[in-house]
Amino acid sequence: MEYKEYDVFVIGSGVAGRYVARTCASAGLSVAIADNREFGGTCANRGCDPKKIILGPTEVFDLADNLSQKGISSLPELNWEANQKFKKTFTDKIPAGTENQLKELGVVLYHQSPKFLDKHTLSVEGKTITAKNIVIATGQIPRILTMEGAQLLKASDDFLKLSKLPKHMIFIGAGYVGLEFAHMATRYGCQVTLIEQGPSALNAFDSDLVSELISVSEKLGIRFIFNADISSIEKLNKNYRVHYKHKGKNESIKARMVFNTAGRVPAITELSLDKGGVAYSKKGVEVNKYLQNITNDKVYACGDVSDHSVPLTPLSGIEAKIVAENIIHGNKTEINVPNVPSTVFTLPNLASVGLSEDEAKKRYNNVIVKHEFVSDWFNVKRSNEKAYGYKILINERTNEIVGAHMLGPYAAETINLFAMAINLKLTTEAVKNMIFTYPSWANDIKAML
Repeated sequence: MEYKEYDVFVIGSGVAGRYVARTCASAGLSVAIADNREFGGTCANRGCDPKKIILGPTEVFDLADNLSQKGISSLPELNWEANQKFKKTFTDKIPAGTENQLKELGVVLYHQSPKFLDKHTLSVEGKTITAKNIVIATGQIPRILTMEGAQLLKASDDFLKLSKLPKHMIFIGAGYVGLEFAHMATRYGCQVTLIEQGPSALNAFDSDLVSELISVSEKLGIRFIFNADISSIEKLNKNYRVHYKHKGKNESIKARMVFNTAGRVPAITELSLDKGGVAYSKKGVEVNKYLQNITNDKVYACGDVSDHSVPLTPLSGIEAKIVAENIIHGNKTEINVPNVPSTVFTLPNLASVGLSEDEAKKRYNNVIVKHEFVSDWFNVKRSNEKAYGYKILINERTNEIVGAHMLGPYAAETINLFAMAINLKLTTEAVKNMIFTYPSWANDIKAML
């Protein structure tokens, strides 16, 4: 068996992994990187980037639908096949481009998932690798479901590369992936059903705004089945039938495709972490303030696979920077992450940053809650929006904004202003005294305070 030795071995070539590999190689360290899928990671190849490309035409359609007979005489026709070809102009070049960039820096590439043999030794492609530092940046993968017939389920990857949309599809799980895909597929002309085990959708977001989003989604044509326990999935001639229990009754529904959108989990099962003495939990690889594994100091973890991380691309980059600095200069840099905004790219967007209402009320003695749905505001009326609402949380003692939750057509953008305000500990007066362009969605935030 061939033996190789490196200063740094990175597992995973997404945002976090390739940043560490590039930075360490540029610093003169010998670096190798491995991935068991195409190089470039989930976000660029099969996640947030291609998802936004598919979303694009539906944004045009939605605005045209809002303004039908109010300046728009006929609705545009969406073309899934044409948009998929456009999407490939972005995604097809990612793997080779990523590999070439890494090779130019002298990084050695492996195309397989490594397995730990001991605390500093890996096995990959029939080679035994020793490394002074091992970085786990494998991201997350779809949660495995175990009901009978679960092997028949398709994943988010499959949705994003569909050459044609079927007439009817089912999503199992009403998290952000399920809701986003449901909105896209419905506007492209597909009949969509979302089946959820819990009583509502999007548990991580404000329940009042989620309820309004569900109402908008139902008017769009999306069917929700909550409090449903799926027992099995059956393959028919052309369709699939999902059997489930709902309100004490055994029921079923069929569709041409059924997708697992029941959430994502850290991608660690193939790594043999126990052999490497690497501590982990359901949340991911367990790390300290330097993003170093708590039981194996030769191992770092960054990105969605870390138990420290919120699974969002911008945070992956911050964590990767910390890991690279600590490998190059020794453990001198501690992770200190600001409040991270999050968005569900439905139409309207649902966005959040900072504390939830419950969290704010537990942390502070007195919390001012500014909550309203505002169908009469100018921006809503001028483009005839389907929903616009907010919930802003303010610490009454300091008058600082501590949480912001929004439902609206441009909430994904506007929430960033609230993220800035919260991280800078701005008071409501400070924000109100700023001058924004008018009339703009950003200017609306002053009226929310």
